[in-house]
Amino acid sequence: MPSEPKHRLISRELLAEIAADKYAPSGRLPSESQLVARFGASRPTVARALRDLQEQGLIERRAGSGSFVRNRPSIAPNALRQFGLLIPGLGTTEFFEAVCGELASLARVHEYGLFWGGGSLSGSQADATPEAAEDLCGQFVRRAVSGVFFAPAEQSPSSDAVNNRVTEQLQKAGIAVVLLDRDVVPFPARSGFDLVAADHFAGGFLLADHLLKLGCRRPCYLARPLSAPAVAARIAGAREAILRHGMAVPVDFVRVGDPDDRALVRGLTGRGGADAILCANDHLAAELLRALGREGVKVPRDVRVVGFDDVRYATLLSVPLTTVHQPCREIAATAFRAMLDRVADPGLPPRGIALCPRLVVRESCGAYLPRA
Repeated sequence: MPSEPKHRLISRELLAEIAADKYAPSGRLPSESQLVARFGASRPTVARALRDLQEQGLIERRAGSGSFVRNRPSIAPNALRQFGLLIPGLGTTEFFEAVCGELASLARVHEYGLFWGGGSLSGSQADATPEAAEDLCGQFVRRAVSGVFFAPAEQSPSSDAVNNRVTEQLQKAGIAVVLLDRDVVPFPARSGFDLVAADHFAGGFLLADHLLKLGCRRPCYLARPLSAPAVAARIAGAREAILRHGMAVPVDFVRVGDPDDRALVRGLTGRGGADAILCANDHLAAELLRALGREGVKVPRDVRVVGFDDVRYATLLSVPLTTVHQPCREIAATAFRAMLDRVADPGLPPRGIALCPRLVVRESCGAYLPRA
């Protein structure tokens, strides 16, 4: 599995130390030579890590003097700036846990409070159903937070209505909104809110194109009912890859259901069934691998399976999962910067920022099967 670039590991550790005020009171960071020795990295790698922190506005580099934590004005307690974090189902979603952890670090460094409902990020979040999101939204309005990072709810009949009511309530209160990962309207339409996400269309294209290059000719796409617009974008990208290969998109290309449905699983892999299954995310792919195992279907020998997200357990499944890596750290940093811009100038036109995904090839796609 490709590891995280070294410069990101270095900047991540320095960010944690800055947040913990390790370099107070002088604010001076170790020299590049000291960081090279500490991390066992090259000087260009260390310089790239420092440049990342500088671009985030966290440090300043002074020629001939070194790197220093950027001076921040003291803030009176009654003027403490606050952001809200509204992520229904956060406790069950590893992708959002990573993004929100990064947002928490950035908020602390920039001296913003980051609140989940009535408490901090460390509070209980697993019970955030779509309906509970409205109650939490009301708390943010009463707190008069500066802005809210919102990942619209999905996979519930009430999700669309709740998402609309939440954004309307925040908008009426004059609270800035930055959407994470998905919009509040169906793909390919766009709402009037800032959106920061991976390029889901490109990610879907990458996976399908990879499978077709491996010789797959009967791919299908598996998703859960009432999935977010991000999944529709991934499906559109996969369809485009099929067309680029000069093939017709099967009428039943998209299958909607749950891997616990044995009839669905047998329909996917029975006679004349799919030779490759693209799953909406890694969690769905993991459940599908287990269901296929119960049916005696071997992955990737009988059918190839791929996911989306690149969660930590993707390498620990019975068959390591080919997937698309979502750049969680970059999504968080970009979203935080977009929020600061939106708070500073509410009149900015709404922006959609799509970050490049990355294909991660493992055994489940059949890339390492011996050629016939």
